[in-house]
Amino acid sequence: MSHGVHAVQHEVEHQIEHDHAGHGGDAHAKSASDFNKKIALLIAVIALCLAFSETLGKSAQTTGIELNIKASDTWNFFQAKTIRQTSLRTASEAMALQVEGLADAPAKAAMTKQIDAWKATVARYESDPKEKDGRRELMAQAKQYEADRDTAMARYHNYEFGSAAFQIGIVLASAAVITGMILLVYLSMGVALIGIAFTALGLFAPNAPHDALHWAQSLFTAGGVH
Repeated sequence: MSHGVHAVQHEVEHQIEHDHAGHGGDAHAKSASDFNKKIALLIAVIALCLAFSETLGKSAQTTGIELNIKASDTWNFFQAKTIRQTSLRTASEAMALQVEGLADAPAKAAMTKQIDAWKATVARYESDPKEKDGRRELMAQAKQYEADRDTAMARYHNYEFGSAAFQIGIVLASAAVITGMILLVYLSMGVALIGIAFTALGLFAPNAPHDALHWAQSLFTAGGVH
């Protein structure tokens, strides 16, 4: 939670203590004290939501970083396989040219056997369903890591938006205690609901905001063309 929110909450606590201590027998003061207690409860609920949102956000961010590293490592392995495959393919093609003009039958047979072995290795480097470390399998794995990473980062961004909304809600509720403006309470609750919506999106539909934005852009582009 930000230092600004902590500062506002401290001021609210001071205001509640001041109202309770300074006007204990006054009916109006009692009403204000009850109002402040309700707002303090609202702040506590929003703060709880903020804690959940920040925890989920941190977890999603860590997962995204881990998946990004895995994707990078897998692409590096893919690149290494590609280099070895290209080297063997080049060597087999060069040896095949030598075999064509070779008269020594035993040497020709040995070189042909080596060429076949290299070709088999080249094919295994291209796809190896058993070991799952061929280029085709590595590419699919890397793309899956990237897709999972993007989903994790989408969750993280939704949680960040939710956390920001919760912090704004806490500030507005705290300001309501200080100023006594009921409008700020409703604004606080509305912003907190927005935070809950973003947190829910992070949990259940992390890509929904991006998809909606993409759809809106496509619709706008299509409208501009016509």
